Formats: sequence, C-alpha cells, structure tokens
Amino acid sequence: MSKPMIEMRSSPIHGNGVFAIADIPEGAEIIEYAGKRLTHARADHKYGGTSITGHTFLFTLNDDYVIDGNQEGNDARWINHSCDPNCRAWKIDAPDGNPKNDRVVIEAKRAIANGEELTYDYGIVLDEPYTRELKAAWACRCGAKHCSGTMLKPKPRKPAKKTR
Repeated sequence: MSKPMIEMRSSPIHGNGVFAIADIPEGAEIIEYAGKRLTHARADHKYGGTSITGHTFLFTLNDDYVIDGNQEGNDARWINHSCDPNCRAWKIDAPDGNPKNDRVVIEAKRAIANGEELTYDYGIVLDEPYTRELKAAWACRCGAKHCSGTMLKPKPRKPAKKTR
C-alpha cells in the first residue's frame, strides 16, 4: 500500500480543506471524488433545489447524475475552490457506457509542495440569474491574485441571432 499524500484539516480558505502531506508531482492522480450517485431531480428534491446556500458536496457527474459527497463521500469533498487552482477534476467515462458508473478524479495540475492546500476550480454555472445575493452566497475566499470574488462562472453566451 502506498503512503498517503493528503489529509483533511482546517483551512484558511473555508472550513475544512485538504492538504498535501508529501510532495505531489504534476499530473499525479490524487483522489477520486466519492459519493452516492443521485439523479439531478433526486438531488434537487433532497437538498431543496436551492442554490442560495453556497455550500454543497454535490459534484455534477454528467447530464444524468451528480455525486453526493454527503453520502458515502471521502476527503475529496473537502477540497476547496480556487481561482488559481493547483488541481483539476477529470471525468472518466465508465467502460460499460452506463453514466451512473462515470467517475471523477482529482489530479495535480502542477507540482504541489508538502503542506500546500489542494484546490480546484469548481466551475459552477447555475441556471438562475446571478443576483448580488446569489454571488454573495457563492463568494470565493481563495485569496488568489486575480480572484473573481465568486465561485460562479459566467454563463455560456447564446449565439447571436442572425438578421437579414
């Protein structure tokens, strides 16, 4: 069995965080985001379908499912968001083609030093309009030089209508 690379502890960014307890090389697979698979509708029903909380352990897996880190989750759920992350999340399609069996793995985007907090960009895009209240609920506390101030990503632009 290999030596652990990470541990969860209190974070200066927000609540709990995940920290390297050994040097982690660029490209290293660090941890899989574990949790129970829920349909989007079931997750909305279970958690009230509101995005105002600004706190969730739900990771969008694909068009059909989310991973609920609140249930059967692991330390990956404690990795905080950053506008200048040192990790990235990768979706791995299930070999059997069943979207419920897709996986998400967190890997090092660059070399991470022992003691450094692991972060990735959550890439959150919500359907509802981004109000001041919603942006405040999803405030970013990463402290990066070019921090956007929110974990919310700009909505994809709709194609311009053609005029004749």
